[in-house]
Amino acid sequence: MTTQDGKQKKPHWTAGQIPDQTGRVSVVTGANSGLGLATARALAHRGGHVVLAVRDEEKGRRAAAAITADAPGAWLEVRRLDLADLDSVRAFSDALHTDHARLDTLINNAGVMAPPRSAGAQGHELQFACNHLGHFALTGLLLDLLAAGERDPRVVTVTSVNHRKAHLDFDDLNGERGYGPMAFYDRSKLANAVFGHELHRRLTASGSPVRSLLAHPGYTATGLQTSGPTGLVKLLFGHVLRPLAQPPGAGALPQLYAATAPEARGGDLIGPDGPGELRGRPTRVPLAPAAVDAPTGRRLWEVSEELTDVRFPLPAAG
Repeated sequence: MTTQDGKQKKPHWTAGQIPDQTGRVSVVTGANSGLGLATARALAHRGGHVVLAVRDEEKGRRAAAAITADAPGAWLEVRRLDLADLDSVRAFSDALHTDHARLDTLINNAGVMAPPRSAGAQGHELQFACNHLGHFALTGLLLDLLAAGERDPRVVTVTSVNHRKAHLDFDDLNGERGYGPMAFYDRSKLANAVFGHELHRRLTASGSPVRSLLAHPGYTATGLQTSGPTGLVKLLFGHVLRPLAQPPGAGALPQLYAATAPEARGGDLIGPDGPGELRGRPTRVPLAPAAVDAPTGRRLWEVSEELTDVRFPLPAAG
């Protein structure tokens, strides 16, 4: 393929380019629908052993049946995980350690978007609890299994293009002084980005074989825009603008690329290549300055360890 000036143009990356996943064990959070289901399906089609980590096990079983309907023999497990409840995160980790000696890929995909102000099981604001704290704790608790991964073990944390418009207010993480559903969604997605990049720094400094990458799906039509938001936010993102969104299979490509492409690098953020990064094929895109700010990364890490009581066996990067 060539451009008008005669230069060779690199073809778009597709799910068909996912390397053979035979022998690899992957955990995908929120795998019962949307991006998570599309990601689990693509990995299973390439021979991967996929753990569908879901809050509703019945929905998870239906998702697994949908995958095996067009991929007979797919190697799937359905396990319960409520990321807004740290006890559930620990129970999931304990059970996985009982049944698995290693883990090759963890895709921190699940999330909630713009609900009315509410709290998770431990009292933390729901979006911060589910989108960030649950994934922070899960990654820390599974890091030993990932370190035992045989081939290029990776953690992929899913953020949003909206992380660039957010600011972390460490004095009001629970929204007690003022809560805006979309503003706190954006904050949680910035927390994902800060965490993923700080994890990259610490893994690199420690010489760990595990790599941390980030991905965002652009604007993708999933249940995220309709199950959590209410009022104008639901009307706008769940209905008015929905025809402009790409399907889940396309939206999942950045996280699949981050999880599997040999050329993807630790610390990369992978997003769509179209205008505004709202749709398109996966490519490396920039992180917000706040996401790569070292003091912010250290502070969020320390706060997250305190709130989750999960300590990673990783020193702070210099």
